[in-house]
Amino acid sequence: MDVRLPDALRSAVQSELALRSRNALARDATRLSRNYRQAGATSQAVFGRDDALAYALSRMPATYAATAAALGRLAERRPDFAPVDALDVGAGPGTASWAMAQAYASLRTLTLIDGNAALIALGRELLGGAEFGALRGAQWVSGDLRRLALGAERFDLIVVSYALTELAEPEAGALAERLFANCAGALVLVEPGTPRDYARLMAIRARLIGLGARVVAPCPHEAACPLAPGDWCHFNVRLPRGRDHRLAKGASAPFEDEKFAYLIVEAGGGASEARPSRVLRAPQASKHDIRVALCAADGLRALAIRRRDAA
Repeated sequence: MDVRLPDALRSAVQSELALRSRNALARDATRLSRNYRQAGATSQAVFGRDDALAYALSRMPATYAATAAALGRLAERRPDFAPVDALDVGAGPGTASWAMAQAYASLRTLTLIDGNAALIALGRELLGGAEFGALRGAQWVSGDLRRLALGAERFDLIVVSYALTELAEPEAGALAERLFANCAGALVLVEPGTPRDYARLMAIRARLIGLGARVVAPCPHEAACPLAPGDWCHFNVRLPRGRDHRLAKGASAPFEDEKFAYLIVEAGGGASEARPSRVLRAPQASKHDIRVALCAADGLRALAIRRRDAA
């Protein structure tokens, strides 16, 4: 799946930026990036329209890329999955919703929930350039994720992207449990690729498995994570940077590498499926062989491939 912002979204953002001072936006973006690195809540940094635009300029491309990468993995593991009703929780300006619409043409209804009025207002305007029916008819809901209750309503696809990290751990776990109860298909959680957020995802994973969830990705099993303390599972996606994005980041490189962690679960039941092992890190090459660290259904495994066999 393409991890670049869709053309319609990129054009909409550029239109919003047209009359704004690039230097002022860069200063706001620097402040937002610092808040993000310190695991600060968006509500502590985004107060008005200019803040929301700075967020879209500095964080939207990476958040979109990570979410798109996770949804691409879901599509690989569940090629017949065709969700109709989707929910974007902690939607911000709708970043994950754009990724869902790109991934699934089957979507017919889309609900976005966030508690930040400035981001919701920007998100509504950005959706004006949407080409997809589900995005054009999207329903926005203002709500506090800590007290979110959806009743008996169920959704085929629920995505929470870079939102649980802003909640206290007990609140994040409780929200994930409530969302799983409202999930009729797949629940996708995407978080920063840090040791802290990975550990929080693993705690949520254990809670959801206890409720009958089956892990779709990235884990090949429902057993406890076999990684040793101090190690963590994360992924990397490379995305291009435009001129304004580089200015906002104070960077010269034409690309950015976003580290993220994710978890995809679905309701359990039925026979256990065979799942492929996952390569944990870059292979290590020596003169005689190539060694690959794997997370397999039966735990960690080290695979050694002789160079003459790899040719």
